[in-house]
Amino acid sequence: MTNHFHHRVTEPQSEPQIINSRTCHFLSSVSLCLCGEFSYPALSFAHSLYNNPVSATPSFAPEEVDPASGRPPFTRWQDLLLTLISWATTIAVRLIGPTMKFAVSCEENSPTSLEERPFVYSFWHQCTFAATYLWRDLDIRVMSSTSFDGEFTARMIRRFGFVPIRGSSSRGAVRGLLGMRKEIEAGYTVAFTIDGPRGPRFITKPGPVLLARSSKVPMAVFHIAIDRKWTLNTWDRLLVPKPFSRALMRVGSLIPVPEDIGSADLEHYNALLQSSLDRVKAFAEANVERVGSDQFPFFERHKSGGTFPSSSHTSVPANNSGT
Repeated sequence: MTNHFHHRVTEPQSEPQIINSRTCHFLSSVSLCLCGEFSYPALSFAHSLYNNPVSATPSFAPEEVDPASGRPPFTRWQDLLLTLISWATTIAVRLIGPTMKFAVSCEENSPTSLEERPFVYSFWHQCTFAATYLWRDLDIRVMSSTSFDGEFTARMIRRFGFVPIRGSSSRGAVRGLLGMRKEIEAGYTVAFTIDGPRGPRFITKPGPVLLARSSKVPMAVFHIAIDRKWTLNTWDRLLVPKPFSRALMRVGSLIPVPEDIGSADLEHYNALLQSSLDRVKAFAEANVERVGSDQFPFFERHKSGGTFPSSSHTSVPANNSGT
């Protein structure tokens, strides 16, 4: 089914500064859901631990299965690695996040605040570092796989107020979608890193469309561009903001999905989701250098979220913005 939903997008012609170091593979796994980085010594240490020959799916007797996740329990060594890596990423976001300055720009008929809910959000894996910090402590439910990567990511994001829901496009998808629908019915917003867990990069998957149809809650999208960052040599080209960088989040128009549509129409709505994500990405990247100007004032985030500036819902011209 997934093959029917793949749409090609044009890759950017130029890439920002690339880091090709031992930290890249470690940070790739960190970016499985919501992620971060903090210092090269700590990351190199965590990377060396993470890449030791420890099987992510060790052999266990059939009765030794975690009923909550549907997978065998982790070994003591794996549990130690999970603790070390999840805390390293937590420290990363805690240190870099507070130094950043954000601005928010919205298309018409889009969410008006961080805390407004419920919605079915989608965003690209690439901008998950900044999203971790900006969307923290809002009880957002995030799809998280049952793999080793998914487990340490789940441990980390809990420290930022996210609630992982087990499942992914490649493992436990049905269970994950059912869990997400239950959370929506309870009034919570849910989120997908839609080209995860391992790509293809910038290609949507049908999960949000199916969930929006069954829950009658509209889809929403955003992208966060960063003016000063490192681009890691990982499958998603993960963006790691440099300290004191500026970021622009562009929020797309809501996409309602009718409950009675058929499979052919599902592909149409997935194409709309793809187009919306491409559009907000292009806009954010074209305007991020203007963060702090009158058109893109700094966003004031408070403990419970933050209302987007009313002026941000107006159309702002930009070169190659896709709008």
